[in-house]
Amino acid sequence: MSELAKNQPFQEIAEKGAALYREMKAEYELTQRGKFLAIEVEKKKVYIGNTSGEALEQARSENPGTLFYVVKVGFDSAETLAHSLVSHS
Repeated sequence: MSELAKNQPFQEIAEKGAALYREMKAEYELTQRGKFLAIEVEKKKVYIGNTSGEALEQARSENPGTLFYVVKVGFDSAETLAHSLVSHS
């Protein structure tokens, strides 16, 4: 297991990220629908991109070695996964 995974358990990041997103969801759905958010859960900082890669690139530039919670604004995880599968097939 990498040092990153040891220091930041995936489940904890997922739970904190989901809770943070629930708190801010309405705000972002009004202005950022369809965009991706990468959330740094400890600092509660949000990075926005047109793609998940773009959001993560911004987040990683300020927080190297950190894991992020990523979500597509206005879509549940099943819709995001389905969109991802269709877009890459």
